[in-house]
Amino acid sequence: MKKLNAVPCGQTVRVTKITGEGAVKRRIMDMGITKGVEIYVRKVAPLGDPVEVTVRGYELSLRKADAEMIETE
Repeated sequence: MKKLNAVPCGQTVRVTKITGEGAVKRRIMDMGITKGVEIYVRKVAPLGDPVEVTVRGYELSLRKADAEMIETE
């Protein structure tokens, strides 16, 4: 189990848990990132922020702090 911000480019992972509280967690879930969904990591910026992923067929950029709240397997 690792956080989404630690997943290397080109890998597909499945979400196991979203940590975080309130509005931040709600925003992540509103973007379509929920437990059990698959996420493909497309690109990671040179300094690790942002992380570009594909979720449910669309592309999304996540801040490093938000990616840390998503646990994957």
